Amino acid sequence: MPKIVRFHALGGPENLRIEEAATQQPGEGEVRLRVQAVGLNRAESMYYHGYYLEQPALPSRIGYEVSGIVEAVGTGVDAEWVGQRVSTVPGFSQNRYGSLGEEAIVPAYSVQRYPEKLSPVEGAAIWMQYLTAYGALVPLGKIGKGDFVLITAASSSVGLAAIQIVKAEGAVAIATTRTSAKKAELLALGADHVIATEEEDLPARVHEITGGKGARVIFDPVAGPYVEKLAEAAADHGIIIEYGALSMGPTPFPLIPALHKGLTVRGYTLHEFTLDPAKLGEAVRYVNERLNDGRLTLKIAKVFPFEKTVEAYQYLESNQQIGKIVIQVSE
Repeated sequence: MPKIVRFHALGGPENLRIEEAATQQPGEGEVRLRVQAVGLNRAESMYYHGYYLEQPALPSRIGYEVSGIVEAVGTGVDAEWVGQRVSTVPGFSQNRYGSLGEEAIVPAYSVQRYPEKLSPVEGAAIWMQYLTAYGALVPLGKIGKGDFVLITAASSSVGLAAIQIVKAEGAVAIATTRTSAKKAELLALGADHVIATEEEDLPARVHEITGGKGARVIFDPVAGPYVEKLAEAAADHGIIIEYGALSMGPTPFPLIPALHKGLTVRGYTLHEFTLDPAKLGEAVRYVNERLNDGRLTLKIAKVFPFEKTVEAYQYLESNQQIGKIVIQVSE
């Protein structure tokens, strides 16, 4: 019987349990994967704590982003997928399709091929970070040469992906981190400027870097009261794209700077692209082309074995990492 990860109560990663479950057959529009690796995301942490967009129906599986081999397909799915090496694009219900384990049933629309040169560990570290950053920065933010782009929580996997995409599009990447501890590595990983927000005045530094213009695009997963500082740092007619709620606090609308500058403050999730086949296809092509030619380069922070799943999520919640945390399930 395959082993899977479930939790039976809301709370921290200590509630995650490795359990045995019967092999399932894929239904209509579904595939079954032999899982090789699992990429960890803040979405899962918020989910098992009970803070995510979707509330768990206990006991619940967990997991959004896996790489693996297609073992079986359900009705309506091309049989040629069987035997293919794929990874999943997050955007489905973890209640229904939690995928952390030795085996996973996932919707067929979520599986994508990834570059042959990448390992399964790397294959599990692609889609959440690069598609999230791509959707916000390219179709929505329309970044281009010379644009100043402020990327908060920049040491996360999505933050690093955003830095790379900003650089690939010829824009200027201004990264933030709480202290100077990660400053040197963020610069080495491509950020043009790094601001330690607990040590420096964010709006003042952004205006200094931009020659008084401010950041035209701000890409932020934190929200909460700090959005008012982001608005101060924004350029006239700039856009603040909120793609998370890590602060867990109320987020005020920055009315005065918004009025003075004509700001747009916009909520955004990856679902805007994953549920539209045309948009998803374009996004996947964008990422795969740039992974193949080296304009995008994966940064793996740490790899844990499957039996260390609890420790892996504890490490995620420690905020020590720079890059993606991955659990390796099988070869």
